Amino acid sequence: MPRLSGKIALVTGAAGGIGAAICVRFKAEGAHVVAMDRIAPDAGDEAWMCDLADDAGIAQGAADLLARLGPPDIIVHAGAATEQADIFASSPQAFNAIYDVNVGGAVRLVQAFAPAMQDAGRGNFVFISSINARMGAPSLAAYAASKGGLETFMKGFALDVAADGLRANCVAPASIDTAMLRASFDQQPDPAAALAANILRHPLGRLGTVEDVANLVLFLASDEAAWITGGVFPVDGGAGITRR
Repeated sequence: MPRLSGKIALVTGAAGGIGAAICVRFKAEGAHVVAMDRIAPDAGDEAWMCDLADDAGIAQGAADLLARLGPPDIIVHAGAATEQADIFASSPQAFNAIYDVNVGGAVRLVQAFAPAMQDAGRGNFVFISSINARMGAPSLAAYAASKGGLETFMKGFALDVAADGLRANCVAPASIDTAMLRASFDQQPDPAAALAANILRHPLGRLGTVEDVANLVLFLASDEAAWITGGVFPVDGGAGITRR
């Protein structure tokens, strides 16, 4: 039997590489997937166009979804905002905007959906973090700080809802081969050299794939992970254990 048969899943960032791959993986395992993003995603069974920083949009969309489908069994927060900028070239406004999506979006999802999930006595959240939450990276301070905040938020939330039968975990990828990552290489003077240097930071000798991330998310979202909560799980090709 498919691992998510009969489950309802909400996936944010569903128009992006990682979010779309999670939608595809969940559908293959029998879930009914609500795919959410600012632009119309096509990877789910139904689409929800909304900005994660939009209080009213999240609240109204959540009310509609709960009325139609009931409480989701799984919520994956894969939507994210970032910028590549030196700390001194960034601004408090940019930091706040990134935090408002990456952490504020998680808070909005929790506040909109978790009460109904608590009433049902089931459900779990998977938040997509990053290896950069724990490792320094040039020009990514705002993004890294937000992901560190996301992981800490997840741990507190996991404790708050454990007695109600809910789980929460983070997945922390390293360099995943997406269009966004490839575009960042293309901005360098020598894109091929930038790609090669990035791969060298991963002992397993390649970039991660969106399927690598989706497979781990699937496990955490499934009943196979029923006794796992409050954890941060790397999918990083070994990058987190090396000084390269």
